[in-house]
Amino acid sequence: MTVCVLHAHAAAEMFPLLKTGGLADVVGALPPAQSQLGTHARVVLPGFPAVLAGLDDLELVADLGSALGAGNVRLERGVLQPHGVVVYVVRADPFYDRPGNPYLDGVTRPYADNDRRFALLGWAAARIATGADPAWKPHIVHAHDWHAGLAPAYLRAFERGGAPHVGSVMTVHNLAYQGTFAASEFGALQLPADSPSKAWSSTATSRS
Repeated sequence: MTVCVLHAHAAAEMFPLLKTGGLADVVGALPPAQSQLGTHARVVLPGFPAVLAGLDDLELVADLGSALGAGNVRLERGVLQPHGVVVYVVRADPFYDRPGNPYLDGVTRPYADNDRRFALLGWAAARIATGADPAWKPHIVHAHDWHAGLAPAYLRAFERGGAPHVGSVMTVHNLAYQGTFAASEFGALQLPADSPSKAWSSTATSRS
């Protein structure tokens, strides 16, 4: 008997859509490789202009409402050729349609709201895992680097609110970049106040 595992990768970049380092190469290579092993893998990315431009057949999946100060958030789905990888796009143009690269502005300074910009990625991945797309729900959410690192925390928060349990794993690709922000900003992330002490209790971590 073959068991098909549904696996969602959440990441800030993916080759060939958008690349600033090795993270993009890994996220681009894993889904086609996993498909050969019987795993149905999809990817969740922020709606950066380069991501939108590189996908075929973009369509609206769900209106996710307002979150984290991004205004109305939409979930769209497209296909990356030539392997036919399904990619979910988190559409929040005030957060992602900006000059510069995914992390830095036009004069190479980190965006002041990077905590919320990438918390939204994790939040959206958790929403997908708990039913935002009625046609597909993953068994596992795989968070890549700090940009998607809050996905497991949102999964646990949703579970405490009655959502079904969804497993998670986090891979650290570059330990030099940790996404460190002031503790005073935690309240803006829409997580329970005790999340720092509880969110990671069931999350496995790997390094690549």
